[in-house]
Amino acid sequence: MAAELYPASTNTNIANSNAAATAANSKKNPCSSSRAPPPPPPQLQNLNNNNLESANWQSFHPTLRERNALMFNNELMADVHFIVGPPGASKKVPAHKYVLAVGSSVFYAMFYGDLAEVKSEIHIPDVEPAAFLILLKYMYSDEIDLEADTVLATLYAAKKYIVPALAKACVNFLETSLEAKNACVLLSQSRLFEEPELTQRCWEVIDAQAEMALKSEGFCEIDQQTLEIIVTREALNTKEVVVFEAVLNWAEAECKRQGLPVTPRNKRNVLGKALYLVRIPTMTLEEFANGAAQSDILTLEETHNIFLWYTAANKPKLDFPLTKRKGLVPQRCHRFQSSAYRSNQWRYRGRCDSIQFAVDKRIFIAGLGLYGSSCGKAEYSVKIELKRLGVVLAQNLTKFTSDGSSNTFSVWFEHPVQVEQDTFYNVSAILDGNELSYFGQEGMTEVQCGKVTFQFQCSSDSTNGTGVQGGQIPELIFYA
Repeated sequence: MAAELYPASTNTNIANSNAAATAANSKKNPCSSSRAPPPPPPQLQNLNNNNLESANWQSFHPTLRERNALMFNNELMADVHFIVGPPGASKKVPAHKYVLAVGSSVFYAMFYGDLAEVKSEIHIPDVEPAAFLILLKYMYSDEIDLEADTVLATLYAAKKYIVPALAKACVNFLETSLEAKNACVLLSQSRLFEEPELTQRCWEVIDAQAEMALKSEGFCEIDQQTLEIIVTREALNTKEVVVFEAVLNWAEAECKRQGLPVTPRNKRNVLGKALYLVRIPTMTLEEFANGAAQSDILTLEETHNIFLWYTAANKPKLDFPLTKRKGLVPQRCHRFQSSAYRSNQWRYRGRCDSIQFAVDKRIFIAGLGLYGSSCGKAEYSVKIELKRLGVVLAQNLTKFTSDGSSNTFSVWFEHPVQVEQDTFYNVSAILDGNELSYFGQEGMTEVQCGKVTFQFQCSSDSTNGTGVQGGQIPELIFYA
């Protein structure tokens, strides 16, 4: 944390101490005032901010911003104190009414409105001390110091005291740190703080990387209403068995939060109607038999009826949704205008085909479309990889079968990978199989796919001839 709270037990009268020091020096040397060099500029102390080394410290800080910054968390001229945080963990923070009032309409009403506070100490039990300091530091100096473990509390404080610029900075910070493991928690918070842009970004991540998001620890920390909203989501891009397992994990965590024994009955009770939002009948019969049917969360009647629904001609009525989620439709960026084959290429022998790309909007790379054999049906082993600045973000070792046509064949990463805008990434494929295959030609350096623009450039990792103009990796498969 960039600043610490002013400890109430060590208050210092800065003006008196500076005056005393000046008087003592005058007694030691009566002529010192005419010969001594001016004192050095005071050092800004952001720990307590009370060590102003000179009585005329103002002269060393020519701008209003600098002088205001010196007053941050400072007892000098403080005319109000805040007791911030819950009882037992509260901290005392000095402040100046004028500075706060010109930075926040809430503070203005508090100090100068019709119902102005007259108390010298104001208690704020619902704001974290660290977040309150960040708020005050911004109001005194325009500086914003955000950290991952305090940004949500800071957003709360900024919203409470109507400081929109700080609130916007908090939202931007959260958006840049958003990933699958924290997307569900941030979705819950974005709804609480009524931040629609952050909510939309959370949904983009949750939809595209649904399996990782639902399996994250953060999913088990969300509130009941957010749980129901997520489980209802039509665009979740994952199997229903993953949704079911995530719901059970949440129920177990909720039982522990409520101090209840983790039993099937208690898990049903804490889930309530959320259990009946899971689309259990859309699982395969094998998935249901090996998972939900043996979970003890369903009643015997529910289990029996679902088995009948799978197998009987006269299907019973179920309390669970019957339609499969739509998920996301993958999009394809095709970078070649034509394909061809010749008797002496395209050959593999374990060499790497690679290309670099960048996009102008954040997307999720799901896989690659590759060319197959030009000599009839053939099976390939392939290793695909996605890197950024030499760091591997995703890879997969798998197989695919081509049918001898010039069509592309999809090879998927285990999970979609978030790709940021205006940054070059490197995708590569190492194939092993029939040496002769189709290859692309008339490659394009820029391709428009819906609302996303792709740019391509050659990669130094490519050792098999693939480049912008021709070669392998004709398609990038993505969600946007």
